[in-house]
Amino acid sequence: MNIENTQSQMRKGILEFCIFSIIRRGEAYPSDIVEEMRGANLQILEGTLYPLLTRLKNAEMLTYRWVESNSGPPRKYFSLTPKGLQFYQELEATWNELANAVHALASKKENMPDTTNQNPSF
Repeated sequence: MNIENTQSQMRKGILEFCIFSIIRRGEAYPSDIVEEMRGANLQILEGTLYPLLTRLKNAEMLTYRWVESNSGPPRKYFSLTPKGLQFYQELEATWNELANAVHALASKKENMPDTTNQNPSF
């Protein structure tokens, strides 16, 4: 089994939640989203992010506004719509549920009997 593939699939599964988590704090420029994700050790390429942002905008989860830039073309800043905020809250509840369940399972000790103080019977 390929560990890199499994790790990649796990990261893809939480990508939207991470992006929503960043944008919910305020307007976000795509390059800033990439930088923040990388700072959290979650690698994402702009080529992955832009289509995702467009899909979320088309689903009315995000909106954007253009801001003039002193050093190049205008920039598109994204923010959550009310529908996007509700979706984020549902994702957050799901994440908390999953994280708690995984933690409970991963931290559970083996159900092995303690044989250190048992007297053998002959």
